[in-house]
Amino acid sequence: MTRIVSLLNEQNVFSNLKAQTKEEVLTTLIGSLKDEVTAEELEAINTAVFEREKIMSTGVGKGLAIPHGKADGINDNYAAFALLESPIDYKAIDGEPVSMVFLLVGPRSSNNLHIKMLSRISRLMNNNSFREKLKACNSSEKIVEVFKQEEGVYFGS
Repeated sequence: MTRIVSLLNEQNVFSNLKAQTKEEVLTTLIGSLKDEVTAEELEAINTAVFEREKIMSTGVGKGLAIPHGKADGINDNYAAFALLESPIDYKAIDGEPVSMVFLLVGPRSSNNLHIKMLSRISRLMNNNSFREKLKACNSSEKIVEVFKQEEGVYFGS
């Protein structure tokens, strides 16, 4: 199974993202994938994520949102993560503002893997001490390292 940390790098991880709205956050996170995919793939990802968000907010509570989507025309899973400079209204299920956003997109054809990855992200992000470790990070490198350590604890090194 693909490791979450293998999808994260300094280009798609933000330690202090300045954004006022959900749309700004999503646009920035999706845009951070531009070096990994073609322009057509990026457009497909953008459409998939925003369409999914229209169905129901991906603000899952505890200050976290996990926007996601399955897109035609892409062959791999892609992710991006942001700690927000200031919490934003995300229409989360608990009504609380969001300060962490984990984007996951994958090919429409691999539904099982997409669900497993979402489940893994949810399990990691539900851990209070892990979220506190992330909040303490002040660089993309530190965030990636914290994900690597935590994934090792949960899923073996």
